[in-house]
Amino acid sequence: QLQLVESGGGLVQPGGSLRLSCAASGFTLSVYHIGWFRQAPGKEREGVSCINSGGSTAYADSVKGRFTISTDNAKNTVYLQLNSLKPEDTAVYYCAGVPTLRATCVLGLNTYEYWGQGTQVTVSS
Repeated sequence: QLQLVESGGGLVQPGGSLRLSCAASGFTLSVYHIGWFRQAPGKEREGVSCINSGGSTAYADSVKGRFTISTDNAKNTVYLQLNSLKPEDTAVYYCAGVPTLRATCVLGLNTYEYWGQGTQVTVSS
């Protein structure tokens, strides 16, 4: 059974850091793209970052230079390092996966087939 499970969310002060994890089971990341998305209260879900099986990455402009996506194939886990957090980063963060051999990943919601349950990130003093 394909499953994605996020963890690592929490409450952090502005300027702080968190590392989110997306653990995959039932499939190997080697033929999947994984994306991170977030949804703030009252707002639509938006793409944050993605990574393909070859390690190519993409980021939303709002997080470039602050967030870093990476993969640990041995653990079948994708990470999202969140640095220099701002109150506007507060949201539920979701990871999602899609089996594909395309060269580049994209941040479109409709691209992804499998979704985790989300983890809450709150940035507040």
